[in-house]
Amino acid sequence: MAENNPGTVFRTPFMVMIRNLAVVYAAFLVCHPVFIWYNWSAFQGDLAGMLWPMLKGSLVFDTAGIMYISALYILLMMLPFHFKERLWYYRLTKIILVVLASAAVLMNLIDTVYYPYTGCRSTLQVLNEFSDESGGQIFHIVIRAMADNWYIILLFVVMVWLLCKLIKIPAILKYQKTFVYYIARTCCLLLSAVCIVAGIRGGIAHNIRPITMSNAYQYVKTPAQAAAILNTPFCVIRTMGNEDLKVPQYFSQEELEEIYSPVVLPDSTAVFRPKNVVVFILESFGSEYIGAMNPGANGIHDCAPFMDTLINHSLTFETSLANGRKSIDAMPSVLSGIPMLKDHLFLTPTLLSKEITGLAKELGTKGYYSAFFHGADNGSMGFESFAKLIGYNDYFGLNEFVQKPEYGGKAVFDGYWAIWDEEFLQYMCDEIGTFREPFLASAFTASSHHPYNVPERYQSVYPTEGNLPIYRGIRYSDNALKLFFEKASKQPWFNNTLFVLTADHTNLSEHPDYQSDYGNFRVPIIFYCPGDTLTGKRKAVAQQADVFPSILGYLGYDKPVISFGQNLFNTPDSETWGATFQNGLYSYYMGDYLLLFDGQNEIGLYHYKSDPTLKQNIKGTDPATEQEMTKKLKALIQQYLEYMTH
Repeated sequence: MAENNPGTVFRTPFMVMIRNLAVVYAAFLVCHPVFIWYNWSAFQGDLAGMLWPMLKGSLVFDTAGIMYISALYILLMMLPFHFKERLWYYRLTKIILVVLASAAVLMNLIDTVYYPYTGCRSTLQVLNEFSDESGGQIFHIVIRAMADNWYIILLFVVMVWLLCKLIKIPAILKYQKTFVYYIARTCCLLLSAVCIVAGIRGGIAHNIRPITMSNAYQYVKTPAQAAAILNTPFCVIRTMGNEDLKVPQYFSQEELEEIYSPVVLPDSTAVFRPKNVVVFILESFGSEYIGAMNPGANGIHDCAPFMDTLINHSLTFETSLANGRKSIDAMPSVLSGIPMLKDHLFLTPTLLSKEITGLAKELGTKGYYSAFFHGADNGSMGFESFAKLIGYNDYFGLNEFVQKPEYGGKAVFDGYWAIWDEEFLQYMCDEIGTFREPFLASAFTASSHHPYNVPERYQSVYPTEGNLPIYRGIRYSDNALKLFFEKASKQPWFNNTLFVLTADHTNLSEHPDYQSDYGNFRVPIIFYCPGDTLTGKRKAVAQQADVFPSILGYLGYDKPVISFGQNLFNTPDSETWGATFQNGLYSYYMGDYLLLFDGQNEIGLYHYKSDPTLKQNIKGTDPATEQEMTKKLKALIQQYLEYMTH
């Protein structure tokens, strides 16, 4: 225990460390108004009502950035070893923190000047560009810009001087009881470790994933505002280990445009129909669990009777695919036509800094009101940020749900992920009833997620069944969907609404047909319009990325859009296609064939309809088909990476 002096508690390593980190916070905070001031034109002079949300967002990302750069300093300060109680040791820790904090400030200020050239915060991928000729040119631009903006350099010098003056070292204290010292320091170390992890992740709740650059959009309205609340150290460190997006040059630009273009053109004869649109992304609803998706198949465990009924009154497709295997892959694919054809796509700077289109933005030009529903904590999974990025007017999550206690409030939280689907979808239906028409409403369900629980009152109704625990979760969520449609069918907006249902990804599987690279992506894609004759099963390939352009095509939208999918309503079945990416391998579907491609070479060709387990590689047996599929897939990859990077 330290010598008995009332003032010594504020001079202990733990308290001095907290004080020093507060100084670093202040340094980070100063960089944000400097960024906004320097790049004011990017904000078009409009920050009305955004300063408080931007401040909150800045604190979240600054915390993560500071925890990244200060982790070593915190560790050195909190090590529970008596030998470090020396003046030289604490001077060394001060030097480490001053150097790291100064480097972070320098990165932020350089990026302030660099931002007009890129329109985004710099990341590791951007820094890597300095090693080539183009990067060297950019480097000289930055140096010249810093020289032209001498006041930025002066500000940096002043901030470094203040860091040196304000960052202190603890007093060298004597301890009467050594065992108390070790216990206290160990507790401080553990507490510090928890704070570092929480700061880097953006919270400590189990359903919070480590924040990424995309989470910035839940606090702001524009890419420029997102750049203002981010900090460059966070962006650089967070993108370490992510593969740089390099565009392969399979074809010349002229050849490329002839083979494939992501510009989806409107039907010149179409007349726009302002129908309402409701899009459901159903958690884990793989095709394996739906009997109507597997006619005549043996061993299929059908646990979605409502979906079976709905499919009989809807348009479906013989082959329908998810474009990813994670929940966060589904929203860009379904709502913006951007499939996940590269790992870590949404950690790259270009996509996050550009205006991304989507259903909400495009239909907004036609006067649509749009809302996104997800029953988890607001901000969970990055859904809220992405919804705002692509133009949704409002977001309804857990925060909004609990403001309507008549639905049960937090008492109907599943204890793990979100509000139970039944209550949340009933709430959603009632909220839709208050929307002006035409509207776009999208929902991401949650209850069929692991651990596949059901509410207490349904324990005996939906007991554990079959070989997979997910079955009763699917059965419960299927019934919640049924209750939604029963309620919605009595509403005046129902018959003037197009419903689209798909799943975010597949999940647990026991049937061999669903345990291959093909089966791993099989999800339903359903178009249901009660006021129209939109029924049957087409012998076509449909993918999540087709939903966006297909909805616009069905409504008669009159503008071209960028989408890496196709309008299924004006594409012949024989010309439809699908693409997925997993573990560095592309899968391309066309007709009855599936081509596997690693970016350089064809790995396999399969007749996936008759061989869904992909046991028989027929590569080389049909050179013409293989060559045609390879050409189209290469064009898709090249165009995709061109648009994602440039």
